[in-house]
Amino acid sequence: MAEDKKMAGSVEKSEFSTDFDTNKARIDKLLRVNESFDLIYRVVMIGGKKACFYIIDGFCKDAVMEKILEFLYGIEPKEMPESAHDFLKQKLPYGEIDLVRTENNLIQRMLSGVPVLLVDGYSEILAMDFRDYPARSVDEPEKDKVMRGSRDGFVETLVFNTALIRRRIRSPQLTMEMHTVGKSSRTDVVIAYMDGRAEPEMLANIKKRIDEIQIDSLSMNQQSLAECLYTHKWYNPFPKFKFSERPDTTAASILEGSIAILVDNSPSAMILPTSVFDIVEDADDYYFPPVTGTYLRLSRMIINVLAVVMTPLFLLLITHPDWLPEWLEFIRINDTVNVPIFIQMLILEFAIDGLKLASVNTPNMLSTPLSVIAGIILGDYTVSSGWFNSEIMLYMAFVAVANYTQVSLELGYALKFMRIILICLTAAFNVWGFIGGLIFVAICIVANRTISGKSYLYPLIPFNAKQFVRRFFRVSLPRSEQ
Repeated sequence: MAEDKKMAGSVEKSEFSTDFDTNKARIDKLLRVNESFDLIYRVVMIGGKKACFYIIDGFCKDAVMEKILEFLYGIEPKEMPESAHDFLKQKLPYGEIDLVRTENNLIQRMLSGVPVLLVDGYSEILAMDFRDYPARSVDEPEKDKVMRGSRDGFVETLVFNTALIRRRIRSPQLTMEMHTVGKSSRTDVVIAYMDGRAEPEMLANIKKRIDEIQIDSLSMNQQSLAECLYTHKWYNPFPKFKFSERPDTTAASILEGSIAILVDNSPSAMILPTSVFDIVEDADDYYFPPVTGTYLRLSRMIINVLAVVMTPLFLLLITHPDWLPEWLEFIRINDTVNVPIFIQMLILEFAIDGLKLASVNTPNMLSTPLSVIAGIILGDYTVSSGWFNSEIMLYMAFVAVANYTQVSLELGYALKFMRIILICLTAAFNVWGFIGGLIFVAICIVANRTISGKSYLYPLIPFNAKQFVRRFFRVSLPRSEQ
Protein backbone atom coordinates (compact mmCIF):
# COMPACT_ATOMS: atom_id res chain seq x y z
CA MET A 1 0.00 0.00 0.00
CA ALA A 2 2.87 2.37 0.79
CA GLU A 3 4.30 1.75 -2.67
CA ASP A 4 0.94 2.50 -4.24
CA LYS A 5 0.70 5.83 -2.40
CA LYS A 6 4.23 6.70 -3.42
CA MET A 7 3.39 5.93 -7.04
CA ALA A 8 0.18 7.95 -6.83
CA GLY A 9 2.05 10.93 -5.43
CA SER A 10 4.58 10.88 -8.28
CA VAL A 11 2.00 11.64 -10.98
CA GLU A 12 1.15 15.07 -12.33
CA LYS A 13 -0.69 17.51 -10.11
CA SER A 14 -4.47 17.53 -10.48
CA GLU A 15 -6.17 20.52 -12.11
CA PHE A 16 -9.30 19.99 -9.99
CA SER A 17 -10.00 21.01 -6.39
CA THR A 18 -11.38 19.00 -3.49
CA ASP A 19 -14.64 20.98 -3.36
CA PHE A 20 -17.54 19.08 -4.91
CA ASP A 21 -19.67 22.08 -5.96
CA THR A 22 -16.71 23.85 -7.58
CA ASN A 23 -15.72 20.76 -9.54
CA LYS A 24 -19.30 20.01 -10.60
CA ALA A 25 -19.90 23.54 -11.88
CA ARG A 26 -16.61 23.42 -13.74
CA ILE A 27 -17.40 20.07 -15.37
CA ASP A 28 -20.97 21.11 -16.25
CA LYS A 29 -19.63 24.16 -18.05
CA LEU A 30 -16.78 22.25 -19.69
CA LEU A 31 -19.01 19.49 -21.08
CA ARG A 32 -22.04 21.77 -21.67
CA VAL A 33 -24.20 19.28 -19.86
CA ASN A 34 -27.31 21.48 -19.82
CA GLU A 35 -27.24 21.91 -23.63
CA SER A 36 -26.79 18.23 -24.62
CA PHE A 37 -29.65 15.85 -23.89
CA ASP A 38 -27.48 12.73 -24.08
CA LEU A 39 -24.99 13.93 -21.42
CA ILE A 40 -26.57 12.68 -18.22
CA TYR A 41 -25.48 13.23 -14.62
CA ARG A 42 -26.76 11.67 -11.40
CA VAL A 43 -25.98 13.15 -7.97
CA VAL A 44 -25.84 10.49 -5.23
CA MET A 45 -24.54 10.03 -1.68
CA ILE A 46 -21.62 7.62 -1.22
CA GLY A 47 -20.33 7.02 2.31
CA GLY A 48 -21.88 10.24 3.56
CA LYS A 49 -20.25 12.31 0.76
CA LYS A 50 -21.83 13.91 -2.25
CA ALA A 51 -20.90 12.27 -5.54
CA CYS A 52 -21.94 12.66 -9.17
CA PHE A 53 -21.94 10.19 -12.04
CA TYR A 54 -21.53 11.54 -15.60
CA ILE A 55 -22.51 9.21 -18.45
CA ILE A 56 -23.41 9.43 -22.14
CA ASP A 57 -26.72 7.85 -22.98
CA GLY A 58 -26.22 4.95 -25.36
CA PHE A 59 -22.74 4.02 -24.13
CA CYS A 60 -23.55 2.82 -20.62
CA LYS A 61 -24.18 -0.79 -19.61
CA ASP A 62 -27.24 -0.44 -17.37
CA ALA A 63 -26.73 -3.75 -15.58
CA VAL A 64 -23.14 -2.93 -14.64
CA MET A 65 -24.15 0.59 -13.57
CA GLU A 66 -26.85 -0.83 -11.32
CA LYS A 67 -24.41 -3.26 -9.66
CA ILE A 68 -21.81 -0.54 -9.06
CA LEU A 69 -24.37 1.82 -7.51
CA GLU A 70 -25.69 -0.99 -5.33
CA PHE A 71 -22.18 -1.62 -4.06
CA LEU A 72 -21.38 2.08 -3.51
CA TYR A 73 -24.64 2.72 -1.63
CA GLY A 74 -23.54 0.14 0.94
CA ILE A 75 -20.37 2.05 1.93
CA GLU A 76 -20.51 3.50 5.45
CA PRO A 77 -19.09 7.00 6.16
CA LYS A 78 -16.39 5.57 8.41
CA GLU A 79 -15.26 3.29 5.57
CA MET A 80 -14.57 6.10 3.09
CA PRO A 81 -10.86 6.24 2.15
CA GLU A 82 -9.02 9.55 2.40
CA SER A 83 -7.69 9.62 -1.18
CA ALA A 84 -9.17 8.86 -4.57
CA HIS A 85 -6.37 6.37 -5.20
CA ASP A 86 -7.32 4.35 -2.10
CA PHE A 87 -11.03 4.62 -3.02
CA LEU A 88 -10.21 3.23 -6.44
CA LYS A 89 -8.35 0.25 -4.99
CA GLN A 90 -10.64 -0.55 -2.07
CA LYS A 91 -14.19 0.43 -2.96
CA LEU A 92 -14.71 0.06 -6.69
CA PRO A 93 -15.49 -3.50 -7.79
CA TYR A 94 -14.95 -2.88 -11.49
CA GLY A 95 -11.52 -3.50 -13.03
CA GLU A 96 -11.13 -0.90 -15.82
CA ILE A 97 -10.71 2.21 -13.67
CA ASP A 98 -8.34 5.17 -13.89
CA LEU A 99 -7.82 8.55 -12.23
CA VAL A 100 -8.44 11.71 -14.26
CA ARG A 101 -6.49 14.81 -13.24
CA THR A 102 -6.70 17.17 -16.23
CA GLU A 103 -9.49 18.77 -18.22
CA ASN A 104 -8.15 17.42 -21.49
CA ASN A 105 -8.09 13.88 -20.12
CA LEU A 106 -11.60 14.30 -18.75
CA ILE A 107 -12.94 15.45 -22.12
CA GLN A 108 -11.19 12.60 -23.92
CA ARG A 109 -12.55 9.95 -21.54
CA MET A 110 -16.03 11.35 -21.11
CA LEU A 111 -16.74 12.07 -24.77
CA SER A 112 -15.40 8.63 -25.69
CA GLY A 113 -18.26 7.24 -23.63
CA VAL A 114 -16.38 6.38 -20.42
CA PRO A 115 -18.55 7.10 -17.31
CA VAL A 116 -16.81 9.26 -14.69
CA LEU A 117 -17.44 9.66 -10.96
CA LEU A 118 -16.87 12.89 -9.04
CA VAL A 119 -16.62 12.50 -5.24
CA ASP A 120 -16.54 15.31 -2.68
CA GLY A 121 -13.12 15.68 -1.06
CA TYR A 122 -11.18 14.12 -3.94
CA SER A 123 -9.24 16.29 -6.40
CA GLU A 124 -9.12 13.40 -8.88
CA ILE A 125 -12.05 12.10 -10.90
CA LEU A 126 -12.58 8.38 -11.32
CA ALA A 127 -13.14 7.03 -14.85
CA MET A 128 -14.78 3.60 -15.04
CA ASP A 129 -14.83 1.97 -18.43
CA PHE A 130 -18.01 -0.10 -18.68
CA ARG A 131 -19.11 1.21 -22.04
CA ASP A 132 -21.51 -0.66 -24.26
CA TYR A 133 -20.41 0.06 -27.83
CA PRO A 134 -22.99 0.37 -30.60
CA ALA A 135 -21.68 -2.18 -33.09
CA ARG A 136 -22.66 -4.57 -35.84
CA SER A 137 -21.60 -8.21 -35.91
CA VAL A 138 -18.15 -9.20 -37.19
CA ASP A 139 -19.45 -10.73 -40.43
CA GLU A 140 -17.31 -11.40 -43.48
CA PRO A 141 -16.57 -8.20 -45.45
CA GLU A 142 -18.58 -7.80 -48.65
CA LYS A 143 -15.57 -6.72 -50.73
CA ASP A 144 -12.87 -8.88 -49.10
CA LYS A 145 -14.41 -12.34 -49.35
CA VAL A 146 -12.60 -15.66 -49.62
CA MET A 147 -13.58 -19.05 -50.99
CA ARG A 148 -12.14 -20.75 -47.90
CA GLY A 149 -10.95 -19.52 -44.51
CA SER A 150 -12.19 -17.27 -41.75
CA ARG A 151 -15.53 -15.51 -42.16
CA ASP A 152 -15.08 -12.69 -39.66
CA GLY A 153 -14.20 -9.10 -40.51
CA PHE A 154 -13.40 -5.77 -38.93
CA VAL A 155 -16.21 -3.49 -37.76
CA GLU A 156 -16.44 0.20 -36.87
CA THR A 157 -15.67 -0.42 -33.17
CA LEU A 158 -11.96 -0.17 -32.42
CA VAL A 159 -11.76 -2.49 -29.41
CA PHE A 160 -13.53 -5.24 -31.33
CA ASN A 161 -10.93 -4.97 -34.10
CA THR A 162 -7.98 -5.14 -31.71
CA ALA A 163 -9.59 -8.16 -30.04
CA LEU A 164 -9.88 -9.94 -33.41
CA ILE A 165 -6.12 -9.47 -33.91
CA ARG A 166 -5.30 -10.51 -30.33
CA ARG A 167 -7.29 -13.68 -30.86
CA ARG A 168 -4.89 -14.65 -33.62
CA ILE A 169 -1.60 -13.45 -32.12
CA ARG A 170 -1.24 -14.57 -28.50
CA SER A 171 2.18 -13.11 -27.95
CA PRO A 172 3.32 -10.45 -25.44
CA GLN A 173 5.37 -8.93 -28.26
CA LEU A 174 2.15 -7.81 -29.96
CA THR A 175 1.88 -4.14 -29.04
CA MET A 176 -1.18 -1.92 -29.42
CA GLU A 177 -0.32 1.75 -28.91
CA MET A 178 -3.16 4.25 -28.57
CA HIS A 179 -2.93 7.76 -30.04
CA THR A 180 -5.48 10.55 -30.41
CA VAL A 181 -5.86 12.63 -33.58
CA GLY A 182 -8.11 15.62 -34.24
CA LYS A 183 -8.85 18.66 -32.09
CA SER A 184 -12.62 18.22 -32.32
CA SER A 185 -13.04 14.55 -33.22
CA ARG A 186 -10.35 13.23 -30.82
CA THR A 187 -10.32 10.06 -32.88
CA ASP A 188 -8.66 6.99 -31.37
CA VAL A 189 -5.86 5.61 -33.55
CA VAL A 190 -4.08 2.36 -32.69
CA ILE A 191 -0.65 1.35 -33.98
CA ALA A 192 -0.32 -2.45 -33.91
CA TYR A 193 3.06 -4.14 -34.39
CA MET A 194 5.28 -6.97 -33.18
CA ASP A 195 8.06 -5.74 -30.95
CA GLY A 196 11.36 -6.92 -32.40
CA ARG A 197 9.98 -7.56 -35.88
CA ALA A 198 8.82 -4.13 -37.02
CA GLU A 199 11.57 -1.84 -38.33
CA PRO A 200 12.40 0.55 -35.43
CA GLU A 201 13.16 3.59 -37.60
CA MET A 202 9.95 3.29 -39.57
CA LEU A 203 7.93 2.69 -36.39
CA ALA A 204 9.38 5.80 -34.75
CA ASN A 205 8.72 7.79 -37.92
CA ILE A 206 5.06 6.74 -38.04
CA LYS A 207 4.52 7.54 -34.35
CA LYS A 208 6.08 10.96 -34.84
CA ARG A 209 3.94 11.71 -37.90
CA ILE A 210 0.74 10.73 -36.11
CA ASP A 211 1.58 12.78 -33.01
CA GLU A 212 2.42 15.83 -35.15
CA ILE A 213 -0.84 15.80 -37.12
CA GLN A 214 -2.64 19.11 -36.70
CA ILE A 215 -6.18 18.68 -37.96
CA ASP A 216 -9.62 19.47 -36.60
CA SER A 217 -11.20 16.14 -37.44
CA LEU A 218 -10.55 12.88 -39.26
CA SER A 219 -13.76 13.37 -41.22
CA MET A 220 -13.19 10.41 -43.53
CA ASN A 221 -11.53 8.24 -40.89
CA GLN A 222 -8.72 6.19 -42.43
CA GLN A 223 -8.50 8.12 -45.69
CA SER A 224 -8.10 11.38 -43.79
CA LEU A 225 -5.33 9.84 -41.69
CA ALA A 226 -3.62 8.42 -44.78
CA GLU A 227 -3.54 11.83 -46.45
CA CYS A 228 -2.12 13.37 -43.27
CA LEU A 229 0.58 10.71 -43.02
CA TYR A 230 1.61 10.83 -46.68
CA THR A 231 1.29 14.38 -47.95
CA HIS A 232 3.49 14.09 -51.06
CA LYS A 233 2.82 12.84 -54.61
CA TRP A 234 -0.90 12.23 -54.21
CA TYR A 235 -1.21 12.89 -57.94
CA ASN A 236 0.25 9.41 -58.42
CA PRO A 237 -2.86 7.17 -58.26
CA PHE A 238 -1.09 3.96 -57.19
CA PRO A 239 -1.95 3.22 -53.54
CA LYS A 240 0.64 3.95 -50.85
CA PHE A 241 -1.05 1.73 -48.27
CA LYS A 242 -2.69 -1.66 -48.21
CA PHE A 243 -6.18 -1.66 -46.72
CA SER A 244 -7.72 -4.86 -45.42
CA GLU A 245 -11.03 -5.61 -43.76
CA ARG A 246 -9.83 -9.07 -42.77
CA PRO A 247 -8.28 -9.68 -39.32
CA ASP A 248 -6.45 -12.81 -40.56
CA THR A 249 -4.69 -10.85 -43.31
CA THR A 250 -3.82 -8.06 -40.88
CA ALA A 251 -2.48 -10.49 -38.27
CA ALA A 252 -0.34 -12.26 -40.89
CA SER A 253 1.10 -8.93 -42.05
CA ILE A 254 1.94 -7.93 -38.47
CA LEU A 255 3.73 -11.25 -37.91
CA GLU A 256 5.76 -10.57 -41.05
CA GLY A 257 7.03 -7.30 -39.54
CA SER A 258 4.53 -4.86 -41.00
CA ILE A 259 2.72 -2.17 -39.02
CA ALA A 260 -1.07 -1.98 -38.92
CA ILE A 261 -2.95 1.24 -38.14
CA LEU A 262 -6.52 0.96 -36.90
CA VAL A 263 -8.81 3.99 -36.75
CA ASP A 264 -11.97 4.13 -34.67
CA ASN A 265 -15.16 4.10 -36.81
CA SER A 266 -13.28 2.48 -39.72
CA PRO A 267 -13.85 -1.22 -40.53
CA SER A 268 -10.42 -1.82 -42.04
CA ALA A 269 -6.74 -1.83 -41.16
CA MET A 270 -4.08 0.22 -42.91
CA ILE A 271 -0.98 -1.93 -43.43
CA LEU A 272 2.44 -0.43 -44.13
CA PRO A 273 5.00 -0.38 -45.55
CA THR A 274 3.59 -1.97 -48.66
CA SER A 275 4.71 -2.66 -52.21
CA VAL A 276 2.62 -3.34 -55.29
CA PHE A 277 3.25 -7.07 -54.78
CA ASP A 278 1.77 -6.86 -51.26
CA ILE A 279 -1.34 -5.14 -52.56
CA VAL A 280 -2.14 -7.76 -55.22
CA GLU A 281 -1.88 -10.60 -52.69
CA ASP A 282 -5.12 -12.18 -51.55
CA ALA A 283 -6.11 -14.35 -48.59
CA ASP A 284 -7.21 -17.14 -50.97
CA ASP A 285 -3.56 -17.53 -52.00
CA TYR A 286 -2.88 -19.01 -48.57
CA TYR A 287 -6.15 -20.83 -47.84
CA PHE A 288 -5.48 -23.26 -50.72
CA PRO A 289 -2.56 -25.67 -51.30
CA PRO A 290 0.64 -24.09 -52.72
CA VAL A 291 -0.05 -25.18 -56.32
CA THR A 292 -3.59 -23.76 -56.29
CA GLY A 293 -2.47 -20.63 -54.46
CA THR A 294 0.28 -20.04 -57.02
CA TYR A 295 -2.19 -20.47 -59.89
CA LEU A 296 -4.61 -17.97 -58.34
CA ARG A 297 -1.83 -15.44 -57.74
CA LEU A 298 -0.35 -15.69 -61.24
CA SER A 299 -3.82 -15.55 -62.81
CA ARG A 300 -4.60 -12.38 -60.90
CA MET A 301 -1.35 -10.71 -61.96
CA ILE A 302 -1.78 -11.64 -65.63
CA ILE A 303 -5.41 -10.46 -65.67
CA ASN A 304 -4.42 -7.13 -64.12
CA VAL A 305 -1.77 -6.60 -66.80
CA LEU A 306 -4.23 -7.52 -69.56
CA ALA A 307 -6.81 -5.14 -68.08
CA VAL A 308 -4.37 -2.28 -68.69
CA VAL A 309 -2.99 -3.12 -72.14
CA MET A 310 -5.75 -5.11 -73.88
CA THR A 311 -8.04 -2.28 -75.04
CA PRO A 312 -5.19 0.12 -76.06
CA LEU A 313 -3.49 -2.72 -77.96
CA PHE A 314 -6.78 -3.64 -79.67
CA LEU A 315 -7.23 0.02 -80.66
CA LEU A 316 -3.70 0.07 -82.12
CA LEU A 317 -4.20 -3.12 -84.15
CA ILE A 318 -7.60 -2.02 -85.46
CA THR A 319 -6.10 1.31 -86.51
CA HIS A 320 -3.39 -0.60 -88.44
CA PRO A 321 -5.13 -3.75 -89.76
CA ASP A 322 -2.14 -4.57 -91.97
CA TRP A 323 -0.17 -5.38 -88.81
CA LEU A 324 -2.53 -8.20 -87.90
CA PRO A 325 -1.09 -11.71 -88.37
CA GLU A 326 -3.30 -14.31 -89.96
CA TRP A 327 -4.17 -15.98 -86.67
CA LEU A 328 -5.59 -12.66 -85.41
CA GLU A 329 -7.65 -11.81 -88.46
CA PHE A 330 -10.82 -12.65 -86.56
CA ILE A 331 -10.52 -9.55 -84.35
CA ARG A 332 -11.23 -7.23 -87.29
CA ILE A 333 -14.44 -5.24 -86.97
CA ASN A 334 -16.61 -6.18 -89.94
CA ASP A 335 -19.69 -4.19 -88.96
CA THR A 336 -20.11 -0.52 -89.69
CA VAL A 337 -18.35 1.76 -87.20
CA ASN A 338 -20.63 4.76 -86.63
CA VAL A 339 -18.80 6.13 -83.57
CA PRO A 340 -14.98 6.15 -83.49
CA ILE A 341 -13.60 3.20 -81.52
CA PHE A 342 -11.62 5.55 -79.31
CA ILE A 343 -14.81 7.39 -78.32
CA GLN A 344 -16.68 4.11 -77.76
CA MET A 345 -14.02 2.96 -75.32
CA LEU A 346 -14.07 6.19 -73.34
CA ILE A 347 -17.87 6.21 -73.16
CA LEU A 348 -17.91 2.62 -71.88
CA GLU A 349 -15.18 3.40 -69.32
CA PHE A 350 -17.43 6.05 -67.80
CA ALA A 351 -20.56 3.94 -68.26
CA ILE A 352 -19.03 1.10 -66.23
CA ASP A 353 -18.34 3.49 -63.35
CA GLY A 354 -21.85 4.87 -63.70
CA LEU A 355 -23.32 1.39 -63.33
CA LYS A 356 -21.04 0.73 -60.36
CA LEU A 357 -22.19 3.89 -58.59
CA ALA A 358 -25.80 3.09 -59.40
CA SER A 359 -25.48 -0.40 -57.91
CA VAL A 360 -24.02 1.04 -54.69
CA ASN A 361 -26.86 3.52 -54.25
CA THR A 362 -29.68 1.23 -55.40
CA PRO A 363 -31.88 -0.34 -52.68
CA ASN A 364 -31.47 -4.12 -52.48
CA MET A 365 -35.05 -4.75 -53.60
CA LEU A 366 -34.37 -2.90 -56.86
CA SER A 367 -30.86 -4.17 -57.60
CA THR A 368 -32.05 -7.12 -59.70
CA PRO A 369 -34.42 -5.06 -61.92
CA LEU A 370 -31.69 -2.47 -62.39
CA SER A 371 -29.20 -5.15 -63.46
CA VAL A 372 -31.68 -6.56 -65.97
CA ILE A 373 -32.44 -3.13 -67.43
CA ALA A 374 -28.75 -2.21 -67.63
CA GLY A 375 -27.91 -5.55 -69.26
CA ILE A 376 -30.61 -5.18 -71.90
CA ILE A 377 -29.83 -1.55 -72.72
CA LEU A 378 -26.04 -1.83 -72.77
CA GLY A 379 -25.81 -5.38 -74.01
CA ASP A 380 -28.29 -5.39 -76.86
CA TYR A 381 -29.92 -2.09 -77.72
CA THR A 382 -26.68 -0.09 -77.82
CA VAL A 383 -25.19 -2.54 -80.30
CA SER A 384 -28.28 -2.84 -82.49
CA SER A 385 -28.74 0.94 -82.49
CA GLY A 386 -25.22 1.43 -83.86
CA TRP A 387 -23.74 3.32 -80.95
CA PHE A 388 -21.32 0.52 -80.07
CA ASN A 389 -19.78 -2.44 -81.85
CA SER A 390 -20.09 -5.87 -80.26
CA GLU A 391 -16.29 -6.39 -80.22
CA ILE A 392 -15.79 -3.22 -78.17
CA MET A 393 -18.51 -4.34 -75.75
CA LEU A 394 -16.75 -7.69 -75.34
CA TYR A 395 -13.33 -6.23 -74.49
CA MET A 396 -14.77 -3.62 -72.16
CA ALA A 397 -16.78 -6.32 -70.40
CA PHE A 398 -13.54 -8.20 -69.78
CA VAL A 399 -11.98 -5.03 -68.38
CA ALA A 400 -14.94 -4.48 -66.06
CA VAL A 401 -14.72 -8.02 -64.70
CA ALA A 402 -10.91 -7.88 -64.43
CA ASN A 403 -11.14 -4.94 -62.02
CA TYR A 404 -12.75 -7.26 -59.46
CA THR A 405 -10.08 -9.97 -59.58
CA GLN A 406 -8.10 -8.18 -56.87
CA VAL A 407 -9.31 -6.71 -53.58
CA SER A 408 -7.77 -3.24 -53.62
CA LEU A 409 -10.20 -0.63 -54.95
CA GLU A 410 -7.36 1.91 -54.99
CA LEU A 411 -5.22 -0.29 -57.25
CA GLY A 412 -8.24 -1.00 -59.47
CA TYR A 413 -8.80 2.70 -60.11
CA ALA A 414 -5.06 3.31 -60.59
CA LEU A 415 -5.02 0.67 -63.34
CA LYS A 416 -8.16 2.22 -64.83
CA PHE A 417 -6.51 5.66 -65.02
CA MET A 418 -3.42 4.15 -66.64
CA ARG A 419 -5.62 2.36 -69.19
CA ILE A 420 -7.47 5.57 -70.11
CA ILE A 421 -4.16 7.40 -70.53
CA LEU A 422 -2.89 4.57 -72.74
CA ILE A 423 -6.05 4.70 -74.87
CA CYS A 424 -5.80 8.48 -75.31
CA LEU A 425 -2.10 8.40 -76.20
CA THR A 426 -2.59 5.51 -78.63
CA ALA A 427 -5.48 7.29 -80.33
CA ALA A 428 -3.44 10.49 -80.65
CA PHE A 429 0.02 9.18 -81.59
CA ASN A 430 -0.53 5.59 -82.77
CA VAL A 431 2.33 3.20 -81.97
CA TRP A 432 4.54 5.89 -80.44
CA GLY A 433 1.70 6.90 -78.17
CA PHE A 434 1.23 3.28 -77.10
CA ILE A 435 4.95 2.89 -76.34
CA GLY A 436 5.05 6.25 -74.59
CA GLY A 437 2.03 5.27 -72.52
CA LEU A 438 3.70 2.05 -71.39
CA ILE A 439 6.78 4.04 -70.38
CA PHE A 440 4.56 6.49 -68.48
CA VAL A 441 2.87 3.63 -66.60
CA ALA A 442 6.27 2.16 -65.70
CA ILE A 443 7.50 5.54 -64.46
CA CYS A 444 4.40 5.98 -62.28
CA ILE A 445 5.01 2.61 -60.63
CA VAL A 446 8.78 3.00 -60.24
CA ALA A 447 8.56 6.62 -59.01
CA ASN A 448 5.98 5.71 -56.36
CA ARG A 449 7.37 5.37 -52.84
CA THR A 450 6.08 3.76 -49.69
CA ILE A 451 5.71 5.81 -46.53
CA SER A 452 9.10 4.54 -45.38
CA GLY A 453 10.70 5.88 -48.58
CA LYS A 454 11.56 2.42 -49.90
CA SER A 455 10.92 1.13 -53.39
CA TYR A 456 7.35 0.39 -54.43
CA LEU A 457 8.64 -2.57 -56.46
CA TYR A 458 10.52 -4.41 -53.72
CA PRO A 459 11.74 -7.18 -54.02
CA LEU A 460 12.24 -6.41 -57.73
CA ILE A 461 13.94 -3.06 -57.00
CA PRO A 462 16.20 -3.55 -55.07
CA PHE A 463 16.37 -7.13 -56.26
CA ASN A 464 15.98 -9.92 -53.71
CA ALA A 465 15.82 -13.23 -55.57
CA LYS A 466 14.36 -15.30 -52.73
CA GLN A 467 11.59 -12.83 -51.90
CA PHE A 468 10.92 -12.12 -55.57
CA VAL A 469 10.21 -15.80 -56.29
CA ARG A 470 7.91 -15.97 -53.26
CA ARG A 471 5.89 -13.02 -54.54
CA PHE A 472 4.95 -15.06 -57.61
CA PHE A 473 4.93 -18.61 -56.24
CA ARG A 474 3.15 -19.57 -53.04
CA VAL A 475 5.46 -21.77 -50.97
CA SER A 476 4.38 -24.19 -48.26
CA LEU A 477 4.29 -23.07 -44.64
CA PRO A 478 7.41 -24.96 -43.45
CA ARG A 479 9.47 -23.45 -46.28
CA SER A 480 8.13 -19.95 -45.65
CA GLU A 481 9.52 -20.11 -42.11
CA GLN A 482 13.04 -20.80 -43.41
